[in-house]
Amino acid sequence: MFGQMQDVPLLMNRILDHAMINHGEREIVSRLVEGNIHRETYADAHLRARKLSQSLQGLGMGQGDVIATLAWNTHRHIEAWYGITGIGGVYHTLNPRLFPEQLVYIINHAEDKMIFTDLTFVPILEAIQDQLTHVKGIIIMTDAAHMPDTSLTHAYCYEDLIDGQNGDFNWVEVDERAPCGMCYTSGTTGNPKGVCYTHRSNVLHTLVGNSADVMGLKSTDSIMPVVPMFHANAWGLALSAPAAGSKIVNPGPNMDGESIYQLLTEEAVTFTAAVPTVWLMLLQHMEANDLKLPVLKDVTIGGSAVPRIMLEKFERDYEVSVKHAWGMTELSPLGTIASFKSGMEDMTFDEQMDIKVKQGRAPYGVEMKITDDDGNELPRDGVAFGHLMVRGPFIVGEYIKGDGGNILDENGFFDTGDVATIDPLGFMQITDRAKDVIKSGGEWISSIEIENVAVAHESVMEAAVIGLAHPKWDERPLLIIVKNEGADVSKEEILSFLEGKIAKWWMPDDVAFVDEIPHTATGKIQKLTLRSQFADYKLPTADSAAE
Repeated sequence: MFGQMQDVPLLMNRILDHAMINHGEREIVSRLVEGNIHRETYADAHLRARKLSQSLQGLGMGQGDVIATLAWNTHRHIEAWYGITGIGGVYHTLNPRLFPEQLVYIINHAEDKMIFTDLTFVPILEAIQDQLTHVKGIIIMTDAAHMPDTSLTHAYCYEDLIDGQNGDFNWVEVDERAPCGMCYTSGTTGNPKGVCYTHRSNVLHTLVGNSADVMGLKSTDSIMPVVPMFHANAWGLALSAPAAGSKIVNPGPNMDGESIYQLLTEEAVTFTAAVPTVWLMLLQHMEANDLKLPVLKDVTIGGSAVPRIMLEKFERDYEVSVKHAWGMTELSPLGTIASFKSGMEDMTFDEQMDIKVKQGRAPYGVEMKITDDDGNELPRDGVAFGHLMVRGPFIVGEYIKGDGGNILDENGFFDTGDVATIDPLGFMQITDRAKDVIKSGGEWISSIEIENVAVAHESVMEAAVIGLAHPKWDERPLLIIVKNEGADVSKEEILSFLEGKIAKWWMPDDVAFVDEIPHTATGKIQKLTLRSQFADYKLPTADSAAE
C-alpha cells in the first residue's frame, strides 16, 4: 500500500517562489563592488532570476551544465544561484582566496561551462583563462556603465543580459535528486575534492537550518550573511532566508569592522553569521569607538573554534546571544550548533559559557558518533577523544568523480577528519583535526583548547599550537603567538597565564612569537605550513630528555 499525499519534488527554486508569493515586499540589500548600496525585493529577485535563466539558455546552457560563480555576497550572486538552478544547471562556488593553480584545477575538474564574476576578480580570470578547458564565456556581474575594458574572451555584461529578457519563463522541472550545487574543499593537502549537492539535500538542509534550535530565522528578521557564499554555501543562508521571508543584508566585498557595523545598525540586522576573524575586527572597532549593538540579537559563529573571550564579550558586554556552530563543505554545511537544552537557561553565566564554547549538538538530520582508530564507537562521556563520524540526508556520500574512493564506513558514516568528544547531553567539542592532533606519551593533547585559553590573554591577538618531535614523549606542544599591536609580553607571562586553566601535562614546552600566522583560503590556521616553518625548531626540553 502507498500513501496518498501529494508527491511534490523538493526543488531549490520553489524556495524563491515561496518568497516571491508570500514575502514579495521584503528587501534584499547589498553593498556592491561599485560602492553603492542596492535595494530590491524578493519579487524583483524572482523576476530577475527568471530573466537570467532565459539568458543562460540563450547562451546555450542547459540541464546538467555546471556554471561557476566567483563573487561576493550580493543580490546578483543570489539571483545567479536561482537562475542557474532554474534551467536545471548546477551552481559552483569558487573561492577567490585560493591560489590560481588551485582555481584552474577546480574549474577544469568540475567542467565549468560559464563563470559569473564580480569586477574584483576579473584580473584573476584574465590571468588563467587560457588554461580553462571547458569555459565558454564569462558573465561580469555589473552594469554597462561599469563594464571593464577586459582581455577576457566572450565576456558578457550581467545587467545587459537581464535587460534583454522579459522574464516569461518557467523553471525547468528536474528530479529532486538531480545535482543543483557544487563546492570544493579548500584542499590543504593534495588536490581539492568536490562535493555535489542535490535539490533534495539543499531543501532538507534549509528546513533543518530554519528549525528553532538551529538558526531559527523568522520573517521578522533582518539577516546579514557575512560568511561568503563561496565558503560552504554561506551556511545555507541564501536558501534559509527566503524560505523564512527574512530581509537579507549582503555585505559585498567590505568585511572590515567599520563597514560591518554600519550595515548592522543602519539596516537593523537582528541575525548574522561569520567566522571568528570577522567578529574580532568588529569587536575591535566597537571597543575603539565605544559603540553598542542596539538591534542585533543573535550571532552564529563557526568555521573555526570560537575563543571563550569572544563569546563572553558578545554576551556580557553587548547582550547578543551567540550560537557556536560547526560544519563543513561535506555537510552542506551545518553539523552541530550549541543551542541550550531545558534547564540550561537557569545556569550561571560561567556555566552557560562552558556549554557555548563547545561546537554544540546535532540537529535532526545529523547522526553523530566518535570512534577509536579501529572503528569502535567510544562513550559519550565528554572525556573520550575519537574520530568524529557523521551521516544524514545532506551529508556527502562520495566526492565528485569518485576522488578519494569509498569515504564511508560500513555503516554509512563519513569520517570528518576531526577529533572530538561528545558529552552525555550530546554536546560535541572539537579537540583537533586528526592530522593535527598532538600525541604525547600515548595521550592526546587538544591544541584547540590551549589556543582558546591563550587568546584570552590581553596581549595575544592570535595563537596556534603544533606538536614538535620529542625524544621522550614523541611529541610536545609549541605555542605560537601573534601579539596585539604595541603589546609587550614574555614567554614566562604567557605560560603563567595558562597555569591552572589547562591540564599540567598539556603545558607547552615553549612559546614562539611571530608577526603572522598563515591561514587557508577559508580562514583556518595552516598548521601544515607552521610545522614546515618550525621543522628545525628545537624544544628546550629536548636536550634534557635525551640525556
